[in-house]
Amino acid sequence: MLGYNFEIVEGSPDSRVLLHVPHSATFIPPDVRADILLTDSQLKSELDSMTDTKTEEIARLAAGRSEIKPWLFINKYSRLVIDPERFPDDREIMNKVGMGAVYRKSSTGGDLRSPDFTGEKELLDNYFHPYAKAITDLVSQRLNNAGKVVILDIHSYRPEQHENAVNHGQKRPAMCIGTDSFHTSTQLKELGIKSFAPIGDVFENEPYAGTYVPLKYYGVDTFVQAMMMETRADTFVDENLEFHAGSKTVIDCLASLIVGAQLLK
Repeated sequence: MLGYNFEIVEGSPDSRVLLHVPHSATFIPPDVRADILLTDSQLKSELDSMTDTKTEEIARLAAGRSEIKPWLFINKYSRLVIDPERFPDDREIMNKVGMGAVYRKSSTGGDLRSPDFTGEKELLDNYFHPYAKAITDLVSQRLNNAGKVVILDIHSYRPEQHENAVNHGQKRPAMCIGTDSFHTSTQLKELGIKSFAPIGDVFENEPYAGTYVPLKYYGVDTFVQAMMMETRADTFVDENLEFHAGSKTVIDCLASLIVGAQLLK
């Protein structure tokens, strides 16, 4: 199913696993592009830096390996339109660097939008809130049909830290798993560490912490389990951001995690 700025790929009726791919796209609608201050070349560079390149392909290929197909929820617009994984209010830590639900600053700390930009509410109303409602509805549907949901949040990150960040000085392992004390069970965390070990060193919540859970269920329902997959990009793409041989390992590891997550009690 195609939504306004998202796509839902149906999985098996009894599947518990939902792959969420929030940052893989580069598309920006022309009316939104008009309010971004960067030149076309600067915007291309920003997108190269900020996009979780090829994570949609990784998710789709890994999903295809599972007999019980997971569901996929894919953001089809760039995170420079809205970032669906940010809190849309004062709880968001990235607000301090101008990169909340609607980015005001770029990855280098320069202005992405004008300091006088007044279109944030319109972007949230047009893109953020419909996206959040759709994934919440899908999680509710999966809970009703399967009794439990395991959200695997699919990301990647660059080997070098962005200048405009809040987590400078942390390690940048081959794989980071983001966990939540309420929504990530010990069994799911251990499964993630085991599944991703072939990629390289696996760290928990470093350099990125936490995982995505729709706000309706956040801190409320332990039958909504979740874990974030943050793969260092050089483990699977080259300097031209194209797959290299390591991509097979990453896809195989995610496929293994999907199979194991279906079986968690």
